[in-house]
Amino acid sequence: MQRFWSQFDDFCAAIPDLAWRKKKWILHDTKISHIDLKFDIGRDFAMVVLEINHRSENQRIRVYELVERYRLMLEEGFPTGLTWNFCYLNENKQEVCRIYIEKRGVDFHKISEWQVIYDFFAENMLQLQENFLEIQEVLTEEVNSLNRQQ
Repeated sequence: MQRFWSQFDDFCAAIPDLAWRKKKWILHDTKISHIDLKFDIGRDFAMVVLEINHRSENQRIRVYELVERYRLMLEEGFPTGLTWNFCYLNENKQEVCRIYIEKRGVDFHKISEWQVIYDFFAENMLQLQENFLEIQEVLTEEVNSLNRQQ
């Protein structure tokens, strides 16, 4: 697994849009508590994800509904849209809200498939991250306002 991610980092360093950046991906540093961008991978899939992972189901759903207001902006550049799942059971058996794009039929255990996965990850995370940054400031304000109402 370490080799996969190390080579993905090398792959990203060669992408012109990422080569000059010290930090290539936002991931957990969205500046909004309980919202992360992430890569997920398994034996038969790869995902690029925006995840809302608040422990409180009520708060998680409320944040999901705020994000959903920006659906058109988040889906910009994704011809088939994104999958919106307000009740996704993650690998830790924790209920989260996930907004994602998925590639089925790829296995990170097969080195021969890494290039396809890297291409999928980079292309889609670049788009999702760009879209997220467009709404980040206003979404931060709305989530903070929601948190103050509790």
